[in-house]
Amino acid sequence: MATEKSKGLFITFEGVEFCGKTTQVSLLHQHLIAKGHEVVVVREPGGTEISEKIRRILLDKRNVGMKAMTEMLLFQASRGQLTGEVIQPALEEGKMVICDRYFDSTTAYQGYGRGLDLQLVQTLNQVTSLSLRPDLTFVLDMPAKHSFHRVGNLDLFVDGKVIRVDRMEIPRIVFHEKVRNGYLEMAEAEPDRFRVIPASKTVEDIASLIAKEVDKLMDKTANSKQ
Repeated sequence: MATEKSKGLFITFEGVEFCGKTTQVSLLHQHLIAKGHEVVVVREPGGTEISEKIRRILLDKRNVGMKAMTEMLLFQASRGQLTGEVIQPALEEGKMVICDRYFDSTTAYQGYGRGLDLQLVQTLNQVTSLSLRPDLTFVLDMPAKHSFHRVGNLDLFVDGKVIRVDRMEIPRIVFHEKVRNGYLEMAEAEPDRFRVIPASKTVEDIASLIAKEVDKLMDKTANSKQ
């Protein structure tokens, strides 16, 4: 669970680029609002004035010379601000929090993808998340090469050709496959928290599966408090 002190539920969405996370975040938000819940929706990096400034630095394609360690520390700084300013207070007030990416993204992208030391990444994840852990994490899974077929003419580097995206989406497909494999390894290691959903399913089918899992978690949590 998020923490012993928190009262709300913390749900995160993960996956490779263009897998449909943001759409599903919006649909789950609508589902929970319709059921009368107070819901806070945030994204990483971002979610606060300071964190959004960090996001602009991270995603600026002019910053191609950014080192992997610098990148990882900027993500951690953004998370620390978001968690302390928004996520933790919302959970303590009993609200539901949905986050479009959280620390698992840093483990997947900077750990598995960039090759930074996984233990270092995970230690900093714990520090900047204030030891909060999502109650439920959805991974929308698909091969990286399929996810990029969902978008049009972007500046993506594929097969030796630059075909426009932000800085985080520029590396070769092989990088994003490492990221995908990282997510799958994490999900296998924490089956109670992770739910891997094939992103090849229809938007409606994915939304239905997610809603059922979240409703099940809420029922379980409510029963445990009785």
